[in-house]
Amino acid sequence: MPAACQPPTCKVVVLISGSGSNLQALIDSIAAGENPATIAAVISNRSDAYGLQRAQAAGISTLVLDHKAFSDRVAFDQALAAAIDGFEPQLVVLAGFMRILSGDFVRHYQGRLLNIHPSLLPKYKGMHTHQRAIDDGEQEHGCSVHFVTEELDGGPLVVQAVLPIVAGDTAESLAQRVHVQEHRIYPQAVSWFAQGRVSLHAQGASLDGQLLPASGKVLHALDG
Repeated sequence: MPAACQPPTCKVVVLISGSGSNLQALIDSIAAGENPATIAAVISNRSDAYGLQRAQAAGISTLVLDHKAFSDRVAFDQALAAAIDGFEPQLVVLAGFMRILSGDFVRHYQGRLLNIHPSLLPKYKGMHTHQRAIDDGEQEHGCSVHFVTEELDGGPLVVQAVLPIVAGDTAESLAQRVHVQEHRIYPQAVSWFAQGRVSLHAQGASLDGQLLPASGKVLHALDG
């Protein structure tokens, strides 16, 4: 698998399990000429994932690899890696891919595997992030794009979007506002990677040759 993108072409494989709203945001950013990446394929572990229809409508190749057809996680991940590598991408993007990936898989794509998580990491790893943030009385919440490592929802941060939690917010209302920011920062992070601007090093993630802070680049909801 190629180690880095060579602008202006950067082939991406997107992994999904559900509706694919972040996939759609990426498709739209590419169609608008805002992103030099090219989506080579969309792969899902669920045949009923609506994101497959989004990809097909955009003329993108799709593939279903049902994890239930494999004896264990390692066997599935090996087949998944083989399928991904068949498209020869420079970057693999997790967009609501609801599988915990094995260490071998993550190491195979080290520095070429991005994920988005609906919290301001390292806070609220795992599930139910919006309700947990409200319950804890947090004043701010948001989402994070990070390089994937073997630590669940870990790995050096590339970019975070921060928004206020307001009086009367519910998990549902907060989730909707966070989704808007996800659809903003994920295409941005992919674009940076495709342009060769963001990369992973032993010390962490860097942008334009400068090591990013632990929080990644922080954008606020009203930032342009």
